[in-house]
Amino acid sequence: MHVGGARTALYAWLYARKHGGSFILRIEDTDKEREVEGAIGNLMESLKWLGIKWDESIDVGGPHEPYIQSERLPIYKKYVEQLLEAGFAYPDPYTERDMEAFRKEAEMAKKPFLFREHRPARVQEWNGLSPVRFKTPLIKRYEWDDVVLGKLSAGEEALDDFILLKGDGYPTYNFAHVVDDIEMEVTHVMRGHEFVASTPKFLSLYDALDQPRPIFATLPPILGKDGTKKLSKRDGAKGLLDYRDDGYLPEAMVNFLALLGWHPSGNEEVFTAQELMTEFSLERVQKSGAQFDTEKLNYLNREHMRKLSDDEFVKKANLKVPDAARLRRAVPTIRERAYTLVEAREMLADELSGIFTTPELDMSQLLAKGEQNAAKSHLEALKALLEPLHEDIGAEEAKAALMPYADGIAKEDGGRGAALWPLRYALSGREKSPDPFTLIHILGKAESMSRIQSSIDILTV
Repeated sequence: MHVGGARTALYAWLYARKHGGSFILRIEDTDKEREVEGAIGNLMESLKWLGIKWDESIDVGGPHEPYIQSERLPIYKKYVEQLLEAGFAYPDPYTERDMEAFRKEAEMAKKPFLFREHRPARVQEWNGLSPVRFKTPLIKRYEWDDVVLGKLSAGEEALDDFILLKGDGYPTYNFAHVVDDIEMEVTHVMRGHEFVASTPKFLSLYDALDQPRPIFATLPPILGKDGTKKLSKRDGAKGLLDYRDDGYLPEAMVNFLALLGWHPSGNEEVFTAQELMTEFSLERVQKSGAQFDTEKLNYLNREHMRKLSDDEFVKKANLKVPDAARLRRAVPTIRERAYTLVEAREMLADELSGIFTTPELDMSQLLAKGEQNAAKSHLEALKALLEPLHEDIGAEEAKAALMPYADGIAKEDGGRGAALWPLRYALSGREKSPDPFTLIHILGKAESMSRIQSSIDILTV
């Protein structure tokens, strides 16, 4: 399941929840050539990850069973027989060779191929095995209202005698979804722009079956980073569960998908699913394409990570270290800097790894910002300033105690880095790490002073 299908499901779910309706998960599997093993499981797992719960489907049942199209073949056959009897359908008498000849004829005449121009003069009785085509009742201009796009229309070019039932007994999508929507009492149909051109076919079929039209809402396409073409693998499009594996929270993905083509009434951007149910409306879905912005997704994910308690964050990010007290003190720093749960784990394994193990120090790194005697004297001075402070020292408190010394040597000894670099490296053992004041807070005063002394010992000749 990809973001486009997930957004459509989300909008339908939010709308149903807001208005006390039912959200039905229907499995459309009539195209056996395109069927992918495991697809149904992936679809259901994706929706469950997002927190989208259905009221009716293959696993929970419901009043409109069955919910998988391949198990509904008798229903489609019943509707085909109804259309045959009413004169709105006929058995297709042509072979593939005949069809190819018709197409070549249209190509030579430089006009579009329309099957309705080749309706058989004499309709044979259906033998139950041959394909059945819809006989379009009226070749006319169709008009319809779309909640998002407004008034739409299409003329004769959009109508043709399309296949209802294939020779293998399976319905086509164009037929099956209309029958299912009628049978399942679907009131609102939300689809992408690619279905607008086919809508006159659907309307013609509703008319032939003497059924009322549902309410249509066309959702905007999701565009890639250049904002001109539909999102593709080249733009980084992935399966929905790949985002889960990349460390995104489902709450953030729901928030992001909702904003991907819909505007809230105010300036707020961070929403819970419950808040979206109240706020969502089809009237605020935009007409133009919505650009997939990974930076926006990252921002929302960080905001939703901030909503978690420290314990929830540690559990969801699967952060495991031997010193639980240090980890608790490190969590705010990790949450402030990481955009995803995976980044949080990577930060713990990389930039913060030296906090939870005794780092092996390299003298050349200690001296990266100055010569040996100067680095040693700076560390001794900073250790002395740290000595009178209490054990559970905060980052701001450490900064207030040590920064004046760094500011004092800034002009005469190569800048603050001459003191702060060896301090940070002494504490972390890493080239990249949080600032030294944060490190002191995470390590505690005693461990910080011990590590500073170890560096002083290395620099003592």
